[in-house]
Amino acid sequence: MPTPPSSPQAPVTLSIVSHGQLALVLPLLEQLDRHSRDSIAKVVLTLNIPEPDLTAARPWGFAIERVENPAPLGFGANHNQAFARCDTPWFLVLNPDIRFDTDVLAPMLAQAAPDAGLMTPRILESGRPVPEPHRDLLTPFEIVGRKKPGYQPPAVPAWIPGLFMLFRSEAYRRIGGFDERFFMYGEDFDICARTRLAGWKLQVAEDLRARHDAQRASHRSKKYLYWHVTSLLKVWLSGAFWRYWRLQRTTA
Repeated sequence: MPTPPSSPQAPVTLSIVSHGQLALVLPLLEQLDRHSRDSIAKVVLTLNIPEPDLTAARPWGFAIERVENPAPLGFGANHNQAFARCDTPWFLVLNPDIRFDTDVLAPMLAQAAPDAGLMTPRILESGRPVPEPHRDLLTPFEIVGRKKPGYQPPAVPAWIPGLFMLFRSEAYRRIGGFDERFFMYGEDFDICARTRLAGWKLQVAEDLRARHDAQRASHRSKKYLYWHVTSLLKVWLSGAFWRYWRLQRTTA
């Protein structure tokens, strides 16, 4: 059965990138189909490396546009090319290992403030009963401090991790999307900083939950650790970081 065409009423285009992870993507699509199909116009599914397309065997309640990269791209480049296929008011960047027990999208959109450029629910990591704490300004002192006993996370996040980022398309377009100089890691902080610097707010739906079935390759691979460290250096050497640091100081 062919995939249904995009619904003009559905407000969200969703971007998922698979790095040989379609076994993870399938249950995510099934949960989205079960709980949130009325909010989703289209899923742009990017296959960053060759793999059999396991999604084509069944019909879905939303359109799926598959993109097969001739060569692997970085996190930001993949989602930027997906955004070029977005004609909806909202653009959702989602990790393959996010999981849903209920509809999150419709109630989140209903809560959206007029100046919300980027939204997220609270995230539950596997095996933990309470959501992940909000993130403070990304500095070397914060990275070390958040692991110490007695650390107090901020009441309002300075940035939102890239595993669940619901952008207002107008905001994403205005700031030019992700900075593709970041191959992996760091681009989520950077785009949050530039979103705030452009006058948009980061909004957390405190009453909504999504689960993260974490697949932490960086804990096992020196290559991923290298990308992580070099990306942090790019963040701290960027003009956006220092402008955002000044903004945070003046609004604290």
